[in-house]
Amino acid sequence: MATLARWCFGHRRLVLFLWIIALIGLGGVSQAAGSNYRDAFSLPGTDSQKSIDLLQRDFPAASGDSATIVLHSRSTATVSDASLRGPITEMLAKVAKVPHVSEVASPFGTRGASHISKDGRTAFATVDFDQQGNDLAKDNIQQFVDTARGYDSASLQVEATGQLVSITEQQQQSYSELIGIVAAAVILFIAFGSVLAVTLPLITAVVALGVGSSLIIILSHVMSVAEFAPILATLIGLGVGIDYALFIVNRHRVGLLAGKTPEQAAITAVNTSGRAVMFAGVTVCIALLGMFALGVSFLYGVAISAALAVAMTMAAAVTLLPALLGFYGMRVLSRRDRRRLAEHGPEPESISGLWARWSKFVQRRPRFLAVVSGVAILVIAVPFLSLRLGSSDLGNGDTSKSTKRGYDLLAEGFGPGFNGPFTIVAEIHSPSDTAALNAAVRAARTTPGVASVSNPRESPNGQAAIATLYPTSSPQAVATAKLLDRLRDDVVPQAASGDSKIYIGGITAVFEDFSTVLSGKLPLFIGIVVVLAFLLLVAVFRSLLIPLTASVMNLLAVAAAFGVVVAVFQWGWGESLFSITGGPVEAFVPVLLFAILFGLSMDYEVFLVSRMHEEWTARRDNRLAVTLGQAETGRVISAAGAIMALVFASFILGDERVIKLFGLGLASAILIDAFVIRTILVPALMHIFGKANWWLPSSLDRVLPHLAVESSEEIEEIRRTAPPAEVLDGTQVPGQQGPGTRSRRADEPTH
Repeated sequence: MATLARWCFGHRRLVLFLWIIALIGLGGVSQAAGSNYRDAFSLPGTDSQKSIDLLQRDFPAASGDSATIVLHSRSTATVSDASLRGPITEMLAKVAKVPHVSEVASPFGTRGASHISKDGRTAFATVDFDQQGNDLAKDNIQQFVDTARGYDSASLQVEATGQLVSITEQQQQSYSELIGIVAAAVILFIAFGSVLAVTLPLITAVVALGVGSSLIIILSHVMSVAEFAPILATLIGLGVGIDYALFIVNRHRVGLLAGKTPEQAAITAVNTSGRAVMFAGVTVCIALLGMFALGVSFLYGVAISAALAVAMTMAAAVTLLPALLGFYGMRVLSRRDRRRLAEHGPEPESISGLWARWSKFVQRRPRFLAVVSGVAILVIAVPFLSLRLGSSDLGNGDTSKSTKRGYDLLAEGFGPGFNGPFTIVAEIHSPSDTAALNAAVRAARTTPGVASVSNPRESPNGQAAIATLYPTSSPQAVATAKLLDRLRDDVVPQAASGDSKIYIGGITAVFEDFSTVLSGKLPLFIGIVVVLAFLLLVAVFRSLLIPLTASVMNLLAVAAAFGVVVAVFQWGWGESLFSITGGPVEAFVPVLLFAILFGLSMDYEVFLVSRMHEEWTARRDNRLAVTLGQAETGRVISAAGAIMALVFASFILGDERVIKLFGLGLASAILIDAFVIRTILVPALMHIFGKANWWLPSSLDRVLPHLAVESSEEIEEIRRTAPPAEVLDGTQVPGQQGPGTRSRRADEPTH
């Protein structure tokens, strides 16, 4: 790392030029290619996937996606009145000519009676497409929406709804991240006291994020990347990018205040904090890429996109940042710091100040603080026990969206279950198969929770048949999920005797199957990520207890974040504050949140314990190592935690419920992690454990590779210049130290 830092510092113009070329070049390529994001679900072996495959094979007209045009009279007239029927008929004729529209079922057709509400003021037209929404061009979907919505008037309300239409309403990017950047700049200025120093983490993070975003756009042409993936990658990349640069810049400033030249300080910063950044970033990437173990292709593009964003921030932190430090020189320090350094020279080190006092307080009362902080985290995590996975439906959207308004009109006119029908699909090879399907339909009609079931209709080749079942409850209701299980496990198997192949699908069934698949594989995923992170920490810190403690603490942080998410998004606490509607938590959210939070929690663990490990390696005194390590990293970890939490919280201001959920979950987890777990719980436990923290069996020590986060040069400097233990205990006045002490106060503000 020292060699890389020295080269980047010495060739700073070339390094800056290469990053600018990458930013502009990749940006141009991505803009020319355009994005190709799509939510591609594939759940092999599930009933919903089997029904889709069967329809695509034998019933192509019904295998594509569908949307609904909702028509509502704004007056006392019914939709069948001539004044409204004429415009409706004209609009549907135009919709039928939109590319990829295969069929339009008018409310005035042969089956129109069931498409008009009892009061006659609300009706709907079903529009079938010849492809799934993931395969349709967004321009074609938008053309359909614009054609229908173009007939909205003072007398007739026209809305387009359905999962297909929601693709056109998904947020691509927002300006909420700008609020997070501004908030981060304020905290950086408070921490550094220098406007120029503030720009360093921001420039590094923004450039890395720009390159990463362009790569994600290009990636969307190579593999399926979900619509929300770029926003999520921005959220993660911006947060970790600023934090990684902050840790290195802080160490660089410490070196300058110690009397080092800008080049020496930059090399030391990258060789120490830069190593920790690389290790922490790799851990985050491992956690994200661990989602491949789930075997759900929908998450592959999301995982790679987020990992790309983190990888770019790592690369920028250890290459672009030292180059920028070369341009800034001593101006990284505030004018007051530079003037004081010139007049008085390097200042002697003592662990005084707020964080030093706090670290000594933790040292004196570790058991009490461990119990209090541990109980507090467990209380916050309590709602997690009632987590319900599923899929929030279009009813959770904002009323500014046509899908939400159409959803509400259908629920009012035809019942809440109308927005999430199930599709009963059967293979037809003989009259007995037809009889089995008819029996299943009759049994379903008498099942509690079923509003109605349409008559079966055969495919053109006569080898498949479908029927539509409408529940009495909404798609996201618990009763709907229970109804699906009852239909699959009891009603259909008992009614359809023999070897008949009857499947229950539909968009609601797809989301329920998705939840089941992910829930079943989640323990394996968590196990893989935790074990890999544990092994990495064992190799780095040569300890068993520290990695074990870190793993448990990270799981606690994740549980607490889930507790906050469940309380707000599932229980509905603060609905008006967050502009959301309570409902189940999306099935893929726990997977993504765990991967991200476990990785980010490991960041703070590495930054905290790596400094303790430096002191332990030099002194072999656990008490001093823990106290000094916490005192010296407390200020920067708290500043980094505040920055990352504000960046994440800014995404709550967006429109998408999923992004709001991620923003709140990540922000709350970081606050708990930085200000409770790393500030209180971990140091307290390490004081309680004593020297056992650093124990590793000799047989295991010989086998494991050595992955040092700290440099050997820094360890030697600590041994050579470390102040006496009496100074750290406060029994000797810092000014009475010998001439060989290191220079700086551990957590004194430098402005």
